[in-house]
Amino acid sequence: MNPVIARLYQIAQQPSRRIVGLMSGTSLDGLDIALCHIEGQGLQTRCQLEAFTTVPYTRLQQVLLRQVLHQRLVSIEKVTLLHTWLAEQHATMLLQTLEQWGLIPTDIDCVASHGHTLYHAPKHQHRQGSMPNATLQIGEADHLATRTGLIVISDFRQKHVAHGGEGAPLVAYGDYWSYRSDTESRVLLNIGGISNATYLPAGADPALVWASDLGPGNALIDTAMRHHYQKPYDDQGAIAATGKVNPTLLTAFKDEPFFDAPLPKTTGLELFDWTWVRQTFAKAGLRQIPPQDLVATLTQLSAEVIAEALHKALGSTPVQVYVSGGGAYNDNMMERLRQALPAHIQLQQSNSLGIAPEAKEAVLFALLANETLTGQGLALGPLPAFTMGKISLPS
Repeated sequence: MNPVIARLYQIAQQPSRRIVGLMSGTSLDGLDIALCHIEGQGLQTRCQLEAFTTVPYTRLQQVLLRQVLHQRLVSIEKVTLLHTWLAEQHATMLLQTLEQWGLIPTDIDCVASHGHTLYHAPKHQHRQGSMPNATLQIGEADHLATRTGLIVISDFRQKHVAHGGEGAPLVAYGDYWSYRSDTESRVLLNIGGISNATYLPAGADPALVWASDLGPGNALIDTAMRHHYQKPYDDQGAIAATGKVNPTLLTAFKDEPFFDAPLPKTTGLELFDWTWVRQTFAKAGLRQIPPQDLVATLTQLSAEVIAEALHKALGSTPVQVYVSGGGAYNDNMMERLRQALPAHIQLQQSNSLGIAPEAKEAVLFALLANETLTGQGLALGPLPAFTMGKISLPS
């Protein structure tokens, strides 16, 4: 037997595994690295976060990625090169982080790598006749496996699409494994570049679970901050707090058909980008507004579309909403969201569930990799049970 196959078989049979989850999200702030100790599989899964860090992307890395991400027309040569290049960057970041943690690669059983989404194309967004839902991530796992000497599980979204999903959001699987409750209805709200939510009803009936993107989270705010202030994000919402919401522009933003589409649905920066902002300005009959007012208006937009989607989906059901992602640290957005939500939907940070908000997505992919190795997958909502991820072996 191939010794690496034998090692894979051994890992799958162990009572527990050490899996490193890697996540590079739409905010392009860096690579999230989560070291997880995971026991069991399926509904018996137990996960302990041993260590977490975000390795920031350099300015050059951000510039190179922005040349190809979420665009309809790009150089296929650039995409091909960056597919390999990003895996090599991630391998270096991972090896350096393990060294900082006092670990060597043989201390790890496997790596769960999300890569970075190049383009997300659900049917409702591409509208190209009989063409299917589709999504594409870059960061070639064979290169990551070869550079690190570790087994890598990657490309998780494709199996979800193959079973009729849109490839996102996948976080519902990790949320159900880890945070379901017999007595409390919960929403796990993640405010990253795009906001998404998982609904876990009290009693945890998997048929009633849903997960959906809701709209822009931090992405448009971050873009406005880069454009007007040469800063990567609005730290704690300080700029939004000095601005005034422009009601004409806010109304025009909310006329976007995506917001009226029923849940579940997915989207990305293919729709909610700077071009969309400028086009909406034109539709509103506006040329420009003070930059602090734009940041305030975009922050209000994110808060309102989240609140309205949750209220519409949940009705009068009392729900506890646990917030993770970068938006959880934007005090101004959190206050606007509290004001927009009805009284029966209570808001708190996910720390109260023992979740490090910034680590949640990296941990998710470690959990999905564990299920690929040991389990049968979960049947949530209308989709059947299946496992996700492709296995790359080091040579």
